[in-house]
Amino acid sequence: MENLSPGKISSAFIKALEKGLVRKEDSAVIFYDLTFLTERLSYLKSCFPSGTLHGLAVKACPLASVMKLTKELGFGVEAASMGEVKLALHLGFKPEMIVYDSPAKTIEELEFALHQGIRLNLDNFSELERVKNEIAKQRKSERAEKRKIERALGQAEMNIPLNSAIRANKSSIGIRINPQIGEGSIQESSVAGEYSKFGVPLRFKKQELINAFMENDFLAGMHLHVGSQGCSLEMLAEGTGRLYDLMLEINSMTLANKGVEQITTFDIGGGLPVSYFSSKKPVEMQDYVKALIHRAPTLFSGRGNETSSKIRLVTEFGRWIYTNPGFTVSRVEYVKHDPGINTAMIHVGADLFVRECLNTRDWLHEYSLLDSRGNLRTGASANLWNLAGPLCFSGDILAKGVSLPEVQEGDHIVIHDTGGYTFSMWSRYNSRFAPRILGYFNEGESFVVLKEREGMEDIIRFWT
Repeated sequence: MENLSPGKISSAFIKALEKGLVRKEDSAVIFYDLTFLTERLSYLKSCFPSGTLHGLAVKACPLASVMKLTKELGFGVEAASMGEVKLALHLGFKPEMIVYDSPAKTIEELEFALHQGIRLNLDNFSELERVKNEIAKQRKSERAEKRKIERALGQAEMNIPLNSAIRANKSSIGIRINPQIGEGSIQESSVAGEYSKFGVPLRFKKQELINAFMENDFLAGMHLHVGSQGCSLEMLAEGTGRLYDLMLEINSMTLANKGVEQITTFDIGGGLPVSYFSSKKPVEMQDYVKALIHRAPTLFSGRGNETSSKIRLVTEFGRWIYTNPGFTVSRVEYVKHDPGINTAMIHVGADLFVRECLNTRDWLHEYSLLDSRGNLRTGASANLWNLAGPLCFSGDILAKGVSLPEVQEGDHIVIHDTGGYTFSMWSRYNSRFAPRILGYFNEGESFVVLKEREGMEDIIRFWT
């Protein structure tokens, strides 16, 4: 199951209405089919080796209740800020289940992550130097503490281990590398072109990367991310393959010079595209894995390489996990008829759909229409529809020229596939109340409030 059908959405919405979960003040509600979500998570695990750490991207869906569910199912998180790191820790994620990827980590944030044992992907060589200095400082401090204890006990030399969080290191420290594979069809979500603000460019800095691994024993991981949506299966697999080739080269060198294959963690990032249209079949996760196995075989199996089983895979999927299980329903407040076009004024726009409103060419959804009772309307109006949001600027139009049945005030517009990168990008412009978010199991047999609708006190608190 890739997309929730209009019929199933209508059925779940009717049940929410019957249970009193969509109230008068709930002019818009976000829904998550949690059964669909858990099935997708299970499918992801089945496609990868059992030891893989799946760090789900917090930025795609930071809802605490959803994150708790994924934690209980054995998943970790990928955090793009210290706020996301501390949210994950607050919710009970173990440090070794957190992957910290921000491209602008401060010295204080690096110190915190190192001492907590959080997995780090370093963005550049300057950040590598900061970590190197912090580790050296910690080791110097520990040696001084050891000598202090020895003097106090009147011993010249004692076998006291250095046991800081950095030395004991439950974490893996890796470096983000841009495989320079090119850009996908959506420029703003492509991060592996010749230039990218993220990571170290492989083609331009290969020797410096090799030197970094040879000179820093603690550097034990590689990380890449090609893009999110708009990147082909071939691009994703080849991006991994380029780093895989580099890993084999470096591990061969460290084995010869240090007696150990140094790289033990390989983070392939996320980025597998989803389908926003039920008529378009997306890339299957199992086909993506097959392509990875073909291009980078020993990441998944020991065949042909005795030490390859020591490589731990890490993934960072977000959009692929959360998007299709979610949808948004907004009440139609007003209907306008102009020559050749109709407009439905709804209660979500660029506050919830920033990318969609600012780039209507690349970010598209399917839409359905429900009547006031939640029943699916069918047919098509003579004129096309614009779906206009409530914000005070002319660009707040979610979609233009949409074919819909005749829309009436009090109907409900369904925006399909909104579970990822929507509410997490909520805008405070115009101080709109963030909507209620509901989750449900078994096609609406049971519901849970994932997040309550904001009230006036929340708005005041934010701006005060």
